[in-house]
Amino acid sequence: MKKVLILGGTTYDHIVYLPELPAAVPQTIHIAPFAEGTGSTGAGKALNLTKLGVPNTLYGVVGNDGYGKQIVKYLKAQQVRLVYDLDEAGTERHINIMDAAGGRISMFISQSSARIKMDMPLMNRLVKAADIMVLNIIPYCLPLIPLLKKCNKPVWTDLHDYDGVNPYHRPFIDAAQYIHLSSDNLPGYKKVMEAMVASGKALVICTHGKKGASLLTSGGEWIEQDAIPVKKIADANGAGDSFFAGFLYGFINGHPLKTCMKMGAVCASLCVRSKELVSDKLNAAFLLKAV
Repeated sequence: MKKVLILGGTTYDHIVYLPELPAAVPQTIHIAPFAEGTGSTGAGKALNLTKLGVPNTLYGVVGNDGYGKQIVKYLKAQQVRLVYDLDEAGTERHINIMDAAGGRISMFISQSSARIKMDMPLMNRLVKAADIMVLNIIPYCLPLIPLLKKCNKPVWTDLHDYDGVNPYHRPFIDAAQYIHLSSDNLPGYKKVMEAMVASGKALVICTHGKKGASLLTSGGEWIEQDAIPVKKIADANGAGDSFFAGFLYGFINGHPLKTCMKMGAVCASLCVRSKELVSDKLNAAFLLKAV
C-alpha cells in the first residue's frame, strides 16, 4: 500500500462541552464538563489512517514541556509513527467550546512558531520514502513547499474553513493537486471549486457538516454525498480529518470516487460519536462492510 507523509498539526486541546454556544454577553457558566488531550489536523489524519492500516508518518512540532510530552506519549501509544521537532515557544494549545449540535468556537491560546529549526536532510528522506504528501496549512510547513514541488509526488492539502480569498492559503493551494475544504465560510463553494479545477487541480472536495459533502473531478463531474445520520453527537472535533482519511483510504485502494466519498462519511460519523479524535470502532474491515 502507498505510504503517506503528513506534514504538520499536533496540539494539546482543552475541550469544554456546553448545551449551546454561549451568547456574546457577560455571564457565568456553572457547569461546564471538559476534556483535554492531543488534537489538531495532522494528529487527526494520522490516527484515522493508522486505524485503517495505511502506512503513514506524521511530522509535527511540540514544546519541551508537559503538554508536548503527553502528545508524544499518546500518539506513540496509538501506534502512530511520529517524527517531531521541538519548538522553543512551547506546545501549541487550543480551547474548543463545543455545543450539543456539533458547533464549535476555537481559541488558540498559544501557537507554534512560524519558523522551526528543521532537520532538512531528515525531511528529504521522509519525502523520498513516501508516495503521497499531505500538506497541512500550518505556518511552519510553508518552508517545506519548495521541497514538495521538487519531489514530483501527489500533494493533498486541507484548507479547512477557507473563505475563497484569504491570501494565506494560496501557497498551499498552489502546491497541491488534491484539495479538501469546508463550506463553513464559503457559501459560494461551487464557484471556488470550479475555479480550482479550471486551474488544473485533480479533484476538489468540500464538506458541509450535517449537509454532507461535494466532490468535483477534473472532468467536471459532481458527486454528492449525504452525511450519515447520528442520533447523538459526542464531540465533532476531528470530523473533517476523519472524512479526509476515509476518502484517502478509498482512493489509495482504487475504489470508485463515490465509494471514497461514502468512506469519508462513515469515518466522520464514527468520529462525532466518540469523544476521541478517532473512534475505537474504526478499522478497514468495519469501513468496507459499511459501504
